[in-house]
Amino acid sequence: MPIDLICLDADDTLWHNMRHFGVAEQALFALLEPFAPSPAARERLEAVGARNLALYGYGVKSFTLSMLETATELAGDALPPSAVRDILAIGRDLLQHPVELLPGVEATLDALAERAQLVLVTKGDLLHQETKLAASGLGERFSGIDIVSDKTAESFRRLFARHAVTPDRCAMAGDSIRSDVLPALEAGAWAALVPHDVVWFYERAEPPAQHPRFTHLDKFTDLPAWIDAIA
Repeated sequence: MPIDLICLDADDTLWHNMRHFGVAEQALFALLEPFAPSPAARERLEAVGARNLALYGYGVKSFTLSMLETATELAGDALPPSAVRDILAIGRDLLQHPVELLPGVEATLDALAERAQLVLVTKGDLLHQETKLAASGLGERFSGIDIVSDKTAESFRRLFARHAVTPDRCAMAGDSIRSDVLPALEAGAWAALVPHDVVWFYERAEPPAQHPRFTHLDKFTDLPAWIDAIA
């Protein structure tokens, strides 16, 4: 069966993302070392971040608020104003980091575009995602851009309906089991995991067991062969 619509994740699928968050976390933990060791600070940051997702959503701005909240919880009134300024600076650096494409992305996108329509499906802060896409130089390769607050089976169904394509003729590829694979499969599409070296704690999930429409690829450049195999 041919695939008519190929949906692709952005962060850590097309370009590096989590490596920059890792640098930001280490900077935060160094600031908080007088109040808590790094493992405790990480544990608190993850708990605060997970708690805040329902309020602030995904992205750097949400992460910056969670860093500030983590600092105030760990340090209390002893937190100096300079630490607040430093944390805000960490957040600004995250918003301004360069976009670094992963190996083989441009040639692979060109190969995929010969096979089906390409749609970018990403979540997070609208302005920041648009800025990164513009900086990547990849925008013209996509016939559609879908920036959502979260990736769910329903959001994929709406996307497929907008493009007038049935789910069984759609494929989704990304680095997250939780956000890219499971909701796409639930919506009736094909799904491929393209793993990245660093996985955000909130995106960790067990892969589906022996699902006929799921595959685990070694790298992004394997996508065209997978699409051909489906067809």
